[in-house]
Amino acid sequence: MNKTKHSENSKVVKAAGIVSAATMVSRVFGLVRDMVIAAFFGASWMTDAFWVAFRIPNMLRRLLGEGSLTISFVPVFTEYLEKKSKKEAIELAQNAFTILAAILVLVSVAGILISPVIVGLIAPGFISDPQKFGLTVFLNRLMFPYIFFIALVALCMGILNSFRHFTAPALSPVMLNIAMIAAAFLLRPFFAEPITSLAVGVLIGGVLQLAMQWPFLLKFGFMPKLKFNLQHPGIKQIGLLMLPAVLGAGVSTINVFVGTILASLLPGGSVTYLFYADRIMELPLGVFAIAIGTAVLPSFSKHVATGQMNELKSGIAFSLRMMLFLTIPATVALMALNLPIISVLFQRGAFDVQSAVYTGQALFCYSLGLCAFSLLRVFISSFYSLQDSKWPLKAAFIALIVNVVASLILMYPLKHNGIALASSISAIVNVLVLACVLKTKIGTYLDGAFYSSVSKIVLSALLMLGAIGLIEHFMPWNTDAHLKIRLIYLAVTVISGAGVFFVCAYLMKSPEMHAIINILKKRLTPSS
Repeated sequence: MNKTKHSENSKVVKAAGIVSAATMVSRVFGLVRDMVIAAFFGASWMTDAFWVAFRIPNMLRRLLGEGSLTISFVPVFTEYLEKKSKKEAIELAQNAFTILAAILVLVSVAGILISPVIVGLIAPGFISDPQKFGLTVFLNRLMFPYIFFIALVALCMGILNSFRHFTAPALSPVMLNIAMIAAAFLLRPFFAEPITSLAVGVLIGGVLQLAMQWPFLLKFGFMPKLKFNLQHPGIKQIGLLMLPAVLGAGVSTINVFVGTILASLLPGGSVTYLFYADRIMELPLGVFAIAIGTAVLPSFSKHVATGQMNELKSGIAFSLRMMLFLTIPATVALMALNLPIISVLFQRGAFDVQSAVYTGQALFCYSLGLCAFSLLRVFISSFYSLQDSKWPLKAAFIALIVNVVASLILMYPLKHNGIALASSISAIVNVLVLACVLKTKIGTYLDGAFYSSVSKIVLSALLMLGAIGLIEHFMPWNTDAHLKIRLIYLAVTVISGAGVFFVCAYLMKSPEMHAIINILKKRLTPSS
């Protein structure tokens, strides 16, 4: 039993490692993309228009794609693979692909037609500025078909992840970032409003992302066929899970857009400050949280499908420990180095010192909720593996109410920082609700070993913070310094801080540290 448990945990760590590495490549390209956009376009009303327009199809991606379809599809598809046959599972996937494609065509057409209404709802502060509002509507219409391609990519991700293939889906966002970078450099001169080039890059990136999945789908026997059977029992099962999932994803997405709506009422640039701070948050979320969340869903679904509830509990506890091992030090680092990170990455061209300071403040406030945002991925995967999509929806509603109330209270005294802080508070509430409910569903899943492990992680992170403070004492940060000096400061603090954390974790015999070391040893040791 223990051997099986450790084997499954090893598979999760290995899969998370693959997704983490692939996602790191994607995030690096994403940061390069954002640096290029910041240098060319700065933090202006035009960039506010683009990011609002881009967030709308992104919202639908989360709503119809990875935010609801993937987590509803994987447990059912895994159940078909475990209890029925691969042929029946593939037939289910073909039906899902056809039905989703038809829905996406309708959504794309409708979105283009009612774009002014959508933009008005998402960014009401833009309405008083006809030029800003008009540009946002135009860009939104141009990018709306992106949802067709990217939601199908999310379904492909679910199929491939169920077969325990994680690399291609995790790497596919690289294609979007490359397309946008290329568009910024090559297409700007061809448009009266140069920022239009980015919207064209988004469309090209969507096509490339879908194309990237195709060879791997064929390898696992998935050949797209037009099968539109709404009466298929698997489709009904997915639908029953997906309806609350869509509503839950909708509530979570509304939660994000609350910030956009309220930021549009604040001084110009506020939307962009929050966007770039959120982009930095997405680096640890993508590399750690999404990687582990993606890896555990097929594993949890398999445990439930085969009735191994003790293994499910063990898997949840292990995944939470691993998540905290990675995100607690990341939280400390982002809070301590918020301004140096933003300054080094974005402070150039039209993105000046003031923009860096305001964005750094937002990053500090977002960082307070990093652990909660990360743990949500494990808890939501746990509920969906149990084919319970109702409680994530209820928890999301509670978090939405907390976010709206906190944002309204904090946004005027703290400006855009209040919106970021409210987002962190709502994520913490969301996690606490799901953690308590999960205990009532499956019983106690956190033991003394969990709390012992977390205490070692926290102590290691505090020692890391001390090392960063020591460097700051002898080599104070200067936002006005040359880029080379700022880069050296950031590199020294990050490398030193990470070194102190991992050494302390190793000396304290942190089980997560040793699990990672063992996986690396196996991968680096030649097989006999």
